[in-house]
Amino acid sequence: MYKVFIQNRPIFFISIKEIKKHDGIFIREEFAITEKVQLTDLLTSLPNHLNLHVICENPEETMLLFFEDHQKVEAAGGLVKRKSKFLFIKRNGTWDIPKGKLEGNETPEDGALREIEEECGITNIALGTHIITTYHTYEYKGIPTLKKTYWYSCDYSGPKKGTPQLEEGITKIAWKKTEELNKILENTYASIADVIFTYFG
Repeated sequence: MYKVFIQNRPIFFISIKEIKKHDGIFIREEFAITEKVQLTDLLTSLPNHLNLHVICENPEETMLLFFEDHQKVEAAGGLVKRKSKFLFIKRNGTWDIPKGKLEGNETPEDGALREIEEECGITNIALGTHIITTYHTYEYKGIPTLKKTYWYSCDYSGPKKGTPQLEEGITKIAWKKTEELNKILENTYASIADVIFTYFG
């Protein structure tokens, strides 16, 4: 199963054997590939409680074919825990988790730590386990882009004061208690919500 967010709405690419695990609207892959524009329009017009699924022989292959006209970008980030609080950033007015594009032959693990350091101004972060890998689309300089982001749990025991990376649109960094996460979820991206929900299970 592959889940890709388009304009903050998920489209699922699933195999036939996974149908029973899902509810919503189901589309055959042949229609999805030949009618991409109509499918995207349908996705963004659906009520929030209805999910759109593409039934595939090979979900990964179909997903990549569906987005073949998108440039591909890989990124990594981390949900950082310090004592009983978690690190969030305010980027362009929206709550986010530190992340960024991988550089050269950089591994996702190294990229996640580097991005946290650069975006938040903290060091000596301990990398934990992989949480989830998310996919979402956006336009970069007019070019449709599919971003694959690897997310990790991280631990940190240093000073809580950091420095937001202003040139990346980050205006605030904050350590939030678990009881404050509902406020974060009210003003964040659907893919970030997926990271939070997966982490807390």
